[in-house]
Amino acid sequence: MFSGSIVALITPFKGGKVDEKSFQSLVEWQIAEGTHGLVPCGTTGESPTLSHDEHHRVIQLCIEAAAGRVPVIAGTGSNSTEEAIDLTRFAKKAGASGALLVAPYYNKPTQEGLYQHYKAINDAVDLPLIVYNIPGRSVVNISNETLERLGRLKNIAGIKDATGVMDRVTHMRLLLGSRFCQLSGEDGSALGFNAHGGHGCISVTANVAPRLCAEFQNACTQGRWSDALALHDRLMPLHMALFVETSPGPVKFAVSLLGRSAPDMRLPLVPVVEATRDKVRTAMMAVGILH
Repeated sequence: MFSGSIVALITPFKGGKVDEKSFQSLVEWQIAEGTHGLVPCGTTGESPTLSHDEHHRVIQLCIEAAAGRVPVIAGTGSNSTEEAIDLTRFAKKAGASGALLVAPYYNKPTQEGLYQHYKAINDAVDLPLIVYNIPGRSVVNISNETLERLGRLKNIAGIKDATGVMDRVTHMRLLLGSRFCQLSGEDGSALGFNAHGGHGCISVTANVAPRLCAEFQNACTQGRWSDALALHDRLMPLHMALFVETSPGPVKFAVSLLGRSAPDMRLPLVPVVEATRDKVRTAMMAVGILH
């Protein structure tokens, strides 16, 4: 259903407001560079600090700019189940291809609570839903058993997994089959993820190097594993540099070096320090996207 290089879009700000022109320009550039799908309002898009009106607007802007050329998987997750349902309903009405829902953060629900959270959204909105498992930022880890239960629900189409646990991909593939979409949530582990039968990556690095990320995913899909390995090795310094500080600080700075948007963020996130800027610049030069 969803596959390849799917970019977790940053949300550009200017003067404290969403920079709509820069955002739609980024969408156009991503498509031109070969990106296979778009995620507006994910956590890389600073969704926790967007107002509801801004959240709606960014989703609309992305769908409008994409104009049906690639899938738009709207970030609609929340630690409030009702809020997640409301955002997901909006995404469906706006014309999104699917929704990405991060595991509820801070609440620290049990496995049954996680299941009931996603089941409630599944029951409320007829739209392909991607579960997002990132225990490093949400504190909770969706177990294989819970994921298997979720994968049998009508609208749960797959998972974005940022744990880096490779054998989980095989385990879930054997349980749920290839129809269950498995996307890496961690650029550095995307090669192994795909080798285990994954379908692609929801990528931070694609904000900066969309063509290379798309070429890497194409090589994996086509079974050109030596080419994929070479691209993986080339991109690895950038994957690492973009997480030297809390994301999306480094990636917003990297995009600003390309002249495509300002590096502005919203509190409590602050601009990256000079040492991080140096590492990002060096990595971009090593990859060959900055001269």
